[in-house]
Amino acid sequence: MIIDKIENASLYTGISERIECALNYIRYTNFSNLDLGRYDIDGDLIFALVNEYQTNNADDSLLEAHQDYIDVQFMLEGKEHVGFVTLKTQQEIKAYNSEQDFALYKDSYSTNILSKGMFAIFFPDDLHLPGLKIDESELVKKVIVKVKI
Repeated sequence: MIIDKIENASLYTGISERIECALNYIRYTNFSNLDLGRYDIDGDLIFALVNEYQTNNADDSLLEAHQDYIDVQFMLEGKEHVGFVTLKTQQEIKAYNSEQDFALYKDSYSTNILSKGMFAIFFPDDLHLPGLKIDESELVKKVIVKVKI
């Protein structure tokens, strides 16, 4: 997992060409003109999902993991806690769904704050739980760029 400010995105472009493409899309797209929904960058290899939602309680949520895609999450508006823990021997609560590319887990985790202008990269071994409220629930707007492994 990587969490940083978008101004530091160039530090991570050497990881892979697709991650570089995702970070450049985030850096150079004017999201104020985009509606919520899916935006293809390179077909099913790289695409963006523009989402808006209310942050919620940790009690109501499970950690997720992906096998086919890396998540590059960028906060457009608001802030949230993001839970994370490394995938080891945790048991799935909900079995992997290959069509939606996720499995769900329950485990203890650490949190970081993801606020406006910050991004996080979650790899397949990163169980993550976005959307957690910090103090009060708030509306956040986020772009999630899915990068095919």
